[in-house]
Amino acid sequence: MTSSLADEPVEPSTEDDEPLTPGEYADHLAELGDAWEVVEEHHLEATYSFEDFASALAFTNDVGELAEAEWHHPDIHLSWGEVGIEMWSHDIDGLHRSDFVMAARMDRIYDEYDEE
Repeated sequence: MTSSLADEPVEPSTEDDEPLTPGEYADHLAELGDAWEVVEEHHLEATYSFEDFASALAFTNDVGELAEAEWHHPDIHLSWGEVGIEMWSHDIDGLHRSDFVMAARMDRIYDEYDEE
């Protein structure tokens, strides 16, 4: 099941934005897949599992294309059968709604791999 967040636009944070507080991001986090957690009230982390390296690499490339299209880039850690993602808005040094939208879109991409 993919979150409705995945259908929303990725709106970049501005210098006037403050990072979301736990109370502000709780509902967004609840909409994401079980892979995601908020770490130190600062960033999102997820680990996606795959059957092999090739699938993990393909997913990494798909996430990279999404990141380039939206100009919102996560830290990606690729290893055999696993892709780790860290996501936050660097310009506000914390979480913004756009981070949760991107996470939901990554879940949507992963759903395509999970169905194979």
